[in-house]
Amino acid sequence: MPKTNTLIKICGLTSVEQALQVSKLGAHAIGIISVKESPRYVSAEIKKKIFKTLERLCPNIERVSVVKNCPIDLIIKNFLGKPSETIIQLHGDEDIDYCKKIRKKIPNIGLWKAFRIKTEKDIDKIKPFEDFVDAILLDSWNKETYGGSGKKIKSTYLKNLQFSKPWWLAGGISIEWIDEILTDIKPDGLDISSSIEISPGLKDIKKTEELFKFLNRD
Repeated sequence: MPKTNTLIKICGLTSVEQALQVSKLGAHAIGIISVKESPRYVSAEIKKKIFKTLERLCPNIERVSVVKNCPIDLIIKNFLGKPSETIIQLHGDEDIDYCKKIRKKIPNIGLWKAFRIKTEKDIDKIKPFEDFVDAILLDSWNKETYGGSGKKIKSTYLKNLQFSKPWWLAGGISIEWIDEILTDIKPDGLDISSSIEISPGLKDIKKTEELFKFLNRD
């Protein structure tokens, strides 16, 4: 398979050091989890430090703050002054009204909306959101967690998907699945987290490097 133009987001980083290492490997986006019950949760202060460092040293990388069912005023409070993120990723049960409100209150930051896919019918519910977000992210459904479970969406649900906005695929993305994803599913981006971890929030840099080499092979 030739080199891919698919965008890569590495999510669930918890340190400046690993964020920089992953950025230098070729990531297009870095995700920080601002959801307190997540094992990859990072405080607003540490998130700010990671994003400010990336802004200075790797300015072309999207800096994605992942939130779930969070009051908009709290998101703004966690900017700790001027926002250092370029994207807010909604990873909960936020409705269209919420998307409209956050757009109005924070107009200068990109908005991505994640959808947890349990059945094929869940994909049909996405269409109305397309006018109010900048990108769509499909993640697997899991009753214990809203993300980072390592579970895959059924491939049959993902064939021939078309959205008016760029879309990212998340959930159990590993080297073993990538050829099928790039050949048959063709998302605009891959969102990768647990498959390259030693433990939640701690990435295996060697495994991450192997992933990028695999994606960029001739």
